[in-house]
Amino acid sequence: MQGLILAVAAYTIWGFFPLFFSYLSDVSPVEVLSHRIIWSLVATLFIGILLKRGGKLLTALQDKKLIGWLALASLLIAINWLTYIWAIGNHRVLESSLGYFITPVVSLILAKMFFKEHLHPLQAWAGIIAVLAIVWELISLGQLPWVSLVLAFAFALYGVVKKHCSIDGINGLTIETLWLLPLALAWISWQQPHTLAFGSSQTMTLLLISSGIITALPLVLFAMATRRINLSVVGFIMYINPTMQFLIGVFVLKEAYPPERMVTFVLIWFALSLFVMGLWQLRKNRLKTH
Repeated sequence: MQGLILAVAAYTIWGFFPLFFSYLSDVSPVEVLSHRIIWSLVATLFIGILLKRGGKLLTALQDKKLIGWLALASLLIAINWLTYIWAIGNHRVLESSLGYFITPVVSLILAKMFFKEHLHPLQAWAGIIAVLAIVWELISLGQLPWVSLVLAFAFALYGVVKKHCSIDGINGLTIETLWLLPLALAWISWQQPHTLAFGSSQTMTLLLISSGIITALPLVLFAMATRRINLSVVGFIMYINPTMQFLIGVFVLKEAYPPERMVTFVLIWFALSLFVMGLWQLRKNRLKTH
């Protein structure tokens, strides 16, 4: 039960991200990203010290292969973060929520491609229907939902890379943000002080600092949850995040959307129902064989 509560808490925090980042919509997305990198590093270092993981971090920093994989992971998570921040600032919350609805199906396809993982027929159908949803979006609206696709593929590929990384979430994010830190500091140093939001007001400064804390906190909760409950259960709970984003986009931020996009969402929700049913069937089959 404790693990379930921790997992729900993690995904609920992620679900509230559109509200938080909407307060930073007037700030350059690159500045928000830079501060998210800097303060995430500060937060993960602090949490790592509290959890006494400093020794593991030093050991990881000496593993050149691991550091290389985490460099690639840092690039993918930076693309995901920047796209997400830009999308929220440009009132495209529904597209971002669609991206996170698509992510599990994209992850499934990549797992089949890279790791030859077994798929249940229902999961294969989920992938086909998800592709049809994207094709519908292209035909009905005349353009691909590129925000959704970038978010989904960047995060799914991030997951693929992380499969090669034997490291806990906190130290992993610490090293990833260490890779990105020089770029973040370089960008800030090249800007004129009066053009930066940081320092312009106490509220804005606190919000930018908080971006690091809210990045690290759900990650810690998620890591604690996965040690206590089955990952298949976490797979069900993960839909709290995009569902909350969708509801916030429609009912709180009052985001306009073309009616055709609802067809896309209905197709994706149908695909996800098949995905979850397939996941459940695979789990039942594994239990029978043990």
